[in-house]
Amino acid sequence: MARRQRLHVPGGFYHVTLRGNHRKPIFFQDSDRDLLDRLVADSMERLVARLHAYCWMTNHLHMVIQVSDVPLGRVVLRIASAYARIVQIRLETTGHLFERRYHAVLVDADRYLLTLLRYVHLNPVRAGLVSDPAAYPWSSHRTYLGTRKQPWVTTEFAMHVLSSHPDRAVAKYQELIADLEPLRWGTGILVPNKEQPQILGDDCFVVRVTGSRYRPSSKKSLNDLLSDCSNRFQLPADLLASPVYNRRLAIARAWLAHEAANGGIASISEVARFLGRTEGAIRQAMRRHPIETANLGRSKI
Repeated sequence: MARRQRLHVPGGFYHVTLRGNHRKPIFFQDSDRDLLDRLVADSMERLVARLHAYCWMTNHLHMVIQVSDVPLGRVVLRIASAYARIVQIRLETTGHLFERRYHAVLVDADRYLLTLLRYVHLNPVRAGLVSDPAAYPWSSHRTYLGTRKQPWVTTEFAMHVLSSHPDRAVAKYQELIADLEPLRWGTGILVPNKEQPQILGDDCFVVRVTGSRYRPSSKKSLNDLLSDCSNRFQLPADLLASPVYNRRLAIARAWLAHEAANGGIASISEVARFLGRTEGAIRQAMRRHPIETANLGRSKI
């Protein structure tokens, strides 16, 4: 079967997994991970990419990379080939250190970035290496906590999603990670699109990045969503569709708008009319409260 062509979306976020050949170890001493840090930092700068998260496991790597005009393949190849060449010279060995083909999934960052941070940073916990991700020194978890400086890791984007106030953002991040039940790829929320397994996103996101024809994935109506939202956030339906404004209502309305847009149920302008709000107000609520923060704040409001 022919391999699927890689998707290149300038500005796109990708979850990248790179494994050792035959799943063998790729690190042979602690300084190897320091070497990889330097190579990744250099590649991010030279190829104008951003690394939003990483975790160096024993026989594989996890990275969340945002690309520019330079395709992801060039970024990953530069890192992997430089690292393999240096390590192999030191070990006086030949052959492939990494599997020939890395695994990459284009991610709808608005919906899944925070969940992806949990997935990447809890990898050592899932593997039984540590009970606390902060005890694992080879991931960007400590960088998000602010206890380690790594300028080549971009934390600002995700932290601003959590809160515009730095201290509150760190507290929200700690809350996000506090549930140490590790996520598994392909289960729960981390399930790639059925039609496009190279994409972690719903049909609407697939349409935006590929231009393919949209097939609605939900048969719910806005009234159904309003009822779901009322039950989920314990708010009266008539209050949700009223001129009253407070943070609690804004989060609930943002959740409803995200669900409507992502499920192909209604456009943002239709949601705004349905709720008696302006389209600008709904879009602002969606920016301030991505769906992960709406879910995170559900028990707090």
